[in-house]
Amino acid sequence: MALPPKWYQFLIGVFASLGSYLFGYDLGVIAEVVASSTFKAKFAADDTQSGLVVSMFTTGAFFGAALAGPSGDYLGRRWTIVLGAVIFCLGGGLQTGAESISYLWSGRFLAGLGVGFLVMIIPLYQAELAHPSIRGRITALQQFMLGVGALVASWISWATYVHIKSSSAQWRVPLGLQIIPAVFLGLLIFLFPESPRWLMDHDKPDQALKVLAQLHAHGDEKDPWVIAEYEQVQASIAHEHQYEAKSYLELFKSRSAFRRLFLCCALQASIQMTGVSAIQYYSVTIYGQIGTSSPFPQFRISGNDTLKYQGINSIIALVAQFLCILCIDHTGRRWPLIYGNLGNMVTFIIATILLAKYPPGVSTNTGAQWGFIIMTWLYNFSFSATCGPLSWIIPAEVFDTRTRSKGVSIATMTSFAFNTMIGQVTPIAMTNIGYRFYYVFIICNFTNAVFFWLLLPETARRPLEEMNYLFEHAPWIVVGSTRESYASHDLENRLHEIAAEAEIKRGGPGSVSVRHEEKVAH
Repeated sequence: MALPPKWYQFLIGVFASLGSYLFGYDLGVIAEVVASSTFKAKFAADDTQSGLVVSMFTTGAFFGAALAGPSGDYLGRRWTIVLGAVIFCLGGGLQTGAESISYLWSGRFLAGLGVGFLVMIIPLYQAELAHPSIRGRITALQQFMLGVGALVASWISWATYVHIKSSSAQWRVPLGLQIIPAVFLGLLIFLFPESPRWLMDHDKPDQALKVLAQLHAHGDEKDPWVIAEYEQVQASIAHEHQYEAKSYLELFKSRSAFRRLFLCCALQASIQMTGVSAIQYYSVTIYGQIGTSSPFPQFRISGNDTLKYQGINSIIALVAQFLCILCIDHTGRRWPLIYGNLGNMVTFIIATILLAKYPPGVSTNTGAQWGFIIMTWLYNFSFSATCGPLSWIIPAEVFDTRTRSKGVSIATMTSFAFNTMIGQVTPIAMTNIGYRFYYVFIICNFTNAVFFWLLLPETARRPLEEMNYLFEHAPWIVVGSTRESYASHDLENRLHEIAAEAEIKRGGPGSVSVRHEEKVAH
């Protein structure tokens, strides 16, 4: 029995997001690696050298995201995924077999380069394959699988940290295990279809029609929905070839394209300025500081326990990301992003007050210390349920086919640039000004919420081919404007009407109800 089309699309999305799993795993595992006694004994790395082990990864990812843009346009989505997986495997091998710190740096850079390719192209590939009604939950898999990777890394790190104390396997095993899913991703991605929009863009309309039928109608090329979407994609790309941006420079010349690029780059920068990287990088250190100050043995946190608390943090993130997958196509994009930033702000305010009144390493107030830990968990829930997934969902869906690779590439580069900056600044700032550094994130979460309340139109459940219409007709300041003034376009209406008529002919009342809800949502 064949899978329902939307389940088939979802499973493709799950497999493709193995690339996001690699990102989460590598970010999660490196904290244990640089803390391992055998790693320290072998490399005798100072703070600067250890910092480079971490930052070379995000530096590589920055350049990988830049290269993935032209690669996605010329080679296609699947070949770009293969390229990213191969580069990641090379980097993972260099890290695992490293005999000097320079080999480790090289491996980290290459692994980051591969991840840059993957995290840029995967949500784009997912969005181009997905039905509009489930596009959000499929592209949200990027953040969900990142969380899965971080969770697996946390517990593998804890196990090797605790149980392998006298061998370099303590850090080589966690680094080596990351290669396995990359091999599966690179070898098996060609079992799944190429993006129909990329095929249409490269003068392969027959293959594009075949893929659309495979995705939406079990291969039936005469299905009304398939025909309507095929015609819409064809018309949209014909228009793009004639009028839209064909180079990176033209992204800045077209008003509609620049607006989308501006919003997506602002979104990715704002995500880092929520404090996610800072609190992830520094929370384990604070957990350790809390443990040294408690006069009660039952409240002291050992080095092993700090990794456990980070593991709990990863579980909380995973639960939040799963809730986002369930709800994001019903809640839309705009308001979860606004409320998520406000929720982040509240947790940072409380955490900052606790750190100010009860400094770790000085205060013996165990209630305040545990209050801070709980605030880091609540922050992680708020971020992972809203801002984190949306930072990949929105860029993947707002650009047209001709500019999608270019725009998502620049937005992803912005993310890694700010990630690297925050990672470098945080330990210096926390050493010199302590908890006052958190003021930056309190302010930024508030200004993020105001910014997107003013400027971000709703993009949920809209066909990708309608994004041009949306960003050409929606006012720059969306507050106070009625959505009906820019809600739909003739092509979009026609697509839903044809689909609804097809369901009526088939006698599927449940499906008609769904189509009706989609139409009302627009």
